[in-house]
Amino acid sequence: MSYTAKNNRYENIPYNYCGKSGLKLPAISLGLWHNFSKNDDYGSMVEMLTCAFDEGITHFDLANNYGSPAAGSAEINFGKILKSELSAYRDEMVISTKAGYYMWPGPYGDFGSRKYIMSSLDASLKRMGLDYVDIFYHHRMDPNTPLEETMGALRDIVRSGKALYVGISNYDAETTKKAQEMLEAMGVHCLIHQFRFSMLDRHVQEDGTLAATVSAGMGSIAYSPLEQGILSDKYLGGIPANSRAAKPDTYLTEASLSKELLQKVSELNSAALSRGQTLSQMAIAWLLSVGNITSVLVGASSAKQIKENTAALSNLKFTPDELQNIEQILNK
Repeated sequence: MSYTAKNNRYENIPYNYCGKSGLKLPAISLGLWHNFSKNDDYGSMVEMLTCAFDEGITHFDLANNYGSPAAGSAEINFGKILKSELSAYRDEMVISTKAGYYMWPGPYGDFGSRKYIMSSLDASLKRMGLDYVDIFYHHRMDPNTPLEETMGALRDIVRSGKALYVGISNYDAETTKKAQEMLEAMGVHCLIHQFRFSMLDRHVQEDGTLAATVSAGMGSIAYSPLEQGILSDKYLGGIPANSRAAKPDTYLTEASLSKELLQKVSELNSAALSRGQTLSQMAIAWLLSVGNITSVLVGASSAKQIKENTAALSNLKFTPDELQNIEQILNK
């Protein structure tokens, strides 16, 4: 092993209890949805993961289908780096993965059946070279599989020791409550809910999902806090050639960057600069300050981005005037 972690890595990042549990998560976690596929630079992956750990980020979030265009390649690359660089620190890490979206052809490679969930977790463990993950999520609601079947599979995964905790992702408020109640009746706590949440997408506040998570004693983790890079200064001067919006087959398209949206982002950028932060730092700080969020899940394309994101933690407080100004901008 060539990497040796910094001794002071836990000094500059807060750790929050994950709902009503004894598990703490770092205020910022690293997601491997993008930039960890077989087509990405391996050296950059190593640099990002080791940088994150040196910054005090102990939680690394994956899913079975991460690594487009080769689903599973993010877990494979993570497993290689874990073995070669980070294996000595496994007990200091929280590793999560998920199943719920399409993974393989045929009737058993999608959604929420017991067959799919358990097979997928076994494959994820093999790809990463692990005996267990710390958190295993059901990735999305399944309109056809009985919820009892899906939750029963999560219960048995915990009992098998293949995951220490289980959670849900992208569930609505009503199904969140039902899932939590079912698991509790089975003797297993639903640890955490992972959902999309940002300054530009506050549906979990508006539809009761966040409130349902809090009342159930679950932790919460927000993904896409920067709205695929919109909540940064990346697009204020146009669309860079190497940006996500310039690439084909991505969720963010050039057409989605309307003049009205970019004007709103420009005003938010000015608000961030007046706080001594970048827009991305303010977007992360806003979530941690007003959203009842355990951890914010960030992606990155470089170690520099990771350091910039963790720097947001040095200024998490907002004055009433700052919050009012942000609300006025968002509601235009």
